[in-house]
Amino acid sequence: MSNATQFTAAAGDNKAWPYEEARKLLARYPDGFPAHGVIFETGYGPSGLPHIGTFGEVVRTTMVRRAFETLAPGVPTRLIAFSDDMDGLRKVPDGIPNPELLRANLGKPLTQVPDPFGTHDSFGAHNNARLRAFLDGFGFEYEFLSSTECYKSGRFDATLRSVLAHYDDVIAVILPTLGPERRATYSPFLPICPRTGVVLQVPLVARDVAAGTIGYADPDTGETVTVPVTGGHCKLQWKVDWAMRWVALGVDYEMAGKDLIDSVLLSGRITRVLGAVPPAGFNYELFLDAEGTKISKSKGNGLTIEQWLDYGPPESLALYMFQSPRKAKRLHFDVIPRAIEDYADSLAKYPEQPVEQRLGNPVHHVHEGKPPLVDLPVSFSLLLNLASVAATDDPAKLWSYVARHAPGASPATHPALDRLVHHAARYARDFVVPGLRRRAPTAQEAAALADLDARLARVGPGADAEAYQFEVYEAGKAGGFVNLRDWFKALYETLIGSVQGPRMGSFIALYGLDESRALIAEALAKE
Repeated sequence: MSNATQFTAAAGDNKAWPYEEARKLLARYPDGFPAHGVIFETGYGPSGLPHIGTFGEVVRTTMVRRAFETLAPGVPTRLIAFSDDMDGLRKVPDGIPNPELLRANLGKPLTQVPDPFGTHDSFGAHNNARLRAFLDGFGFEYEFLSSTECYKSGRFDATLRSVLAHYDDVIAVILPTLGPERRATYSPFLPICPRTGVVLQVPLVARDVAAGTIGYADPDTGETVTVPVTGGHCKLQWKVDWAMRWVALGVDYEMAGKDLIDSVLLSGRITRVLGAVPPAGFNYELFLDAEGTKISKSKGNGLTIEQWLDYGPPESLALYMFQSPRKAKRLHFDVIPRAIEDYADSLAKYPEQPVEQRLGNPVHHVHEGKPPLVDLPVSFSLLLNLASVAATDDPAKLWSYVARHAPGASPATHPALDRLVHHAARYARDFVVPGLRRRAPTAQEAAALADLDARLARVGPGADAEAYQFEVYEAGKAGGFVNLRDWFKALYETLIGSVQGPRMGSFIALYGLDESRALIAEALAKE
């Protein structure tokens, strides 16, 4: 039986969340799938720069897509990455150059706002390019769609006419959710003012279903203006727009953040008004910044994609997105090392796991069922400690330590490890070294350290990590540490300067016996 056949058989009742989501799509088509297959969608609002939350939605949706392909081999699938770039710019995002350029164009569709970065035709195009560049770099398979292009090309025309034909039923869904003042002026259609180019929120004074037009009073001149609802002359309020898009594109699956639960329900009701079935999906929890506040594109208070990739490989980011999507998680620099370690641990376990466990292993979903065979003889946490204690951000220097533990290993033979060496050097430089504070040992700790130094001297250089680790344990026990965790904590705080640290035997083997004994001597000098 091939791996693919084994995976299909085992995935039917696997409890990993991508398979649970994929089974919703199986239930959606009990009588067989349409010829065009199944369509997945993710949405992006390009009013701010792309952030990790945006990436998270794409990578999670891709995980569900691949899980579905395992359950239903041979059924075509597509992933649409949709940009709401016809939205009017409501405010100037923080941290943007040339803010006055944006301020002068508030209210216009994002694709009609000049690019403050000066690299693209519009602000929307700039941010779309940033998103696509990363998605392409990560290797996602997707079809990018622009709201502006879909509206202007006529792709949405038939569904826009359907919204106009079902106008009363559509607003009957929305109006109960609005306050009295907003209810009195609400219209699902937002005309693009032919005079100013601004997206208008104005009440309608006329509707002509047969002609496919609406009329409104110009807010400045009072003149009645009649425009088609098609061809990009109008866009829809976003909850109605979302439903229209599901119908027009035939979307089968789209997930959304927990803050959009009510919107998903309303858009689903509108989808039914338009004669279609809402897509399947689930609501994921939001990412939080260091202070526990929801991250925001416009505020820029979360990690950027580029920042994560400075300090960790993209696989670690994808794994972080896989883990517990229905739980709120902090998205800050300090989560990166743990994500890297989790990725390495999961990758090491995968080859020996039975099929059922492989399907639940995060790396199975990170690598679309084909995790690579990677040799990582040194952990990321150990690399961080080496870089921190040696106070170096020089990858070549770190490699000189690694070579002691793994003779023959080099950047050429171990490219994955080389990436981690570079990430560790940067992370230690920026986040670990500035906070290191080596304290003086207590009398009990000093005596144990002196004993450890003597034991290490007797073992001598060139021993393996286990030999050094044995002496570390023996020194702790001889020093009267009933709970050896207290002994290791003391080693970390006095020799490294942190409350946590590596397996000391491995650290000594990599850092070097003489260098490690020098750390002990420095600590004893502080007593």
